[in-house]
Amino acid sequence: MAQATEVPVVRYALATPRESWELSEEKMPESVLHDEAVTLLRAILAAWAASPSVLVARNLAVRWDEAKPRLGVDPDIAVFSPPPPRSSELTSVRTWLEGHAPPVLAIEVVSESDPRKDYVVAPDKYAASGTGELWIFDPLLVGPRSHGGPFRLQVWRREGTDFARIYAGDGPAYSTTVRAHLVVFDEGRKLRLASQPDGGDLWLTLEEAERAAKDAERAAKDAERAAKDAERAAKDAERAAKDAALAATASERAAKDAALARIAALEEELRRRGG
Repeated sequence: MAQATEVPVVRYALATPRESWELSEEKMPESVLHDEAVTLLRAILAAWAASPSVLVARNLAVRWDEAKPRLGVDPDIAVFSPPPPRSSELTSVRTWLEGHAPPVLAIEVVSESDPRKDYVVAPDKYAASGTGELWIFDPLLVGPRSHGGPFRLQVWRREGTDFARIYAGDGPAYSTTVRAHLVVFDEGRKLRLASQPDGGDLWLTLEEAERAAKDAERAAKDAERAAKDAERAAKDAERAAKDAALAATASERAAKDAALARIAALEEELRRRGG
């Protein structure tokens, strides 16, 4: 797997929020590739979370300025721990409310229709929102060439008051939030999590884990059936060997009996001629 070129950590003073930071009520259409990448990541993280103390949400807006409530960010995926109250009923998280905290992790899959939004605007907005960690995944490498891009994968992390880009490249990269390696698959089109940087011990979705369990159960049953078939074949072979041995013994006995009968007949013939 390709190694990333050394990329300096990026830190800068955050600009004053702009009107472009206001959330639009209009949803931009997503490509099939974008939707598949987001759906896979959400399913993997949902399987990892599997706890009421963690919420993995898709397109749940985050707002952080009570005086300017229209300012916000709309992550493709956001992980909240703990979840905000009554999270199943929320359309946005408002961090000035009790129990509403910024996401510990946000993920953006770069849109081909507006890559600048994810490369240039998103880090500032997530920095302002208080988000703990941000992944930006660009499966088609459509991002701008600014700062050395485009990059297949970027990881931004909050370090005290700083929000710094600590990785930019082709992967793998490590996430301290989920304690896993981010590994690119399928010719750069899919981002997955693994316990090993080379993709070993891949994290599965619940559906994949269930399928793997069924496959393992089926394989175990097939192996058990094969073992029983082999045992039956061995017994059949043993029985056949015994039958062959008995047949050989019977044949030998018949041969001896025939020989004795022949000798008796010859002796009788000799007596008759001599007598």
